[in-house]
Amino acid sequence: MGIFDLFGSATEREQSQLKKLARKVTEKYGPPENRQKAIDQLAELGSAGALQALCLRFTLLADPGQTDQDEKESVLGHLADAGRDAVAPVTAFIREGESGVAWGLRALAAAASPAEVLDVVVAELTRLGTVYVRDPEKKLTLLAWVKEHHEGAAAAGLEGALRAMLEDFSDDVRISAARSLASLPLTETSRAALIELLLRDAGNARVRGEVLAALHRLGADVKGYRPSVEPLLVEPWFLDKDGLVKRRG
Repeated sequence: MGIFDLFGSATEREQSQLKKLARKVTEKYGPPENRQKAIDQLAELGSAGALQALCLRFTLLADPGQTDQDEKESVLGHLADAGRDAVAPVTAFIREGESGVAWGLRALAAAASPAEVLDVVVAELTRLGTVYVRDPEKKLTLLAWVKEHHEGAAAAGLEGALRAMLEDFSDDVRISAARSLASLPLTETSRAALIELLLRDAGNARVRGEVLAALHRLGADVKGYRPSVEPLLVEPWFLDKDGLVKRRG
C-alpha cells in the first residue's frame, strides 16, 4: 500500500468534498455567506458532479426572500457560464429532483437548445405518467413550461405524454394537460381523449369548463359522443349543428 492510499483515491476525496459542499449549499439556517462560498466553490470545481450539486440550491427556500433570489440567480449564472458542460448534470437534476425544477429548466434553457429542453420535459412527463407521485408540483411545473415556452411545438411523444396526464388524480394536472393539448394541432386521438375526460369528470365543473374550452380552441367536434356530451353543457357553451363546441358572447 502506498502512502497516498491511506487518504483514499482521488475519486473518493472528490465525492467527500462534493457531499460537504452540497450540505453547505442547502443549509437553510446557516449564514448566507457560507452558502455563497459553497456555491462559488462548486462552480470553480466545474465537474459534472459539482454542477449537479450546485443545482441543489434550487431546492432550498431561504430567508430573506431577496437573499434566496440572489443566490439562485448566482447559481443560474454559474450554470450558464458552464455552457454545454452543464447540460447533462442539469438534466440529471431535473429527472431526479422533486423540487426546484422550474429553476432547473431555466438553467437547462441557458445551456441547451429549446428542442433539447423540450425533449427532456417530454421524457420526464412520460416517465411521470407511469408512476404514482403524491405531490403534483413537478408535473405542473413541466406542463406549465410546455404551455409557456413550446406552445404549438411538435415533439416526439409530447401528445402522448399530455394525454396520459389527462388521467392524473390531480384536477390541476388534468386541467393543465388539457390546456397544453389544446395548443397542439388537433388529432383524432387528442379529440377522443379530451371528450372521454369530459365524460369522466362530468360532475367536476372546473375540469368540465377547461375541457370544453380546449375543444373549442381546437375546433373539435363531438361526433360520436353528442348524446352524452350535450346534457353536460351549461352557458355559455353549446353545440352547433355540426357538433362543434361553441361559446356564446
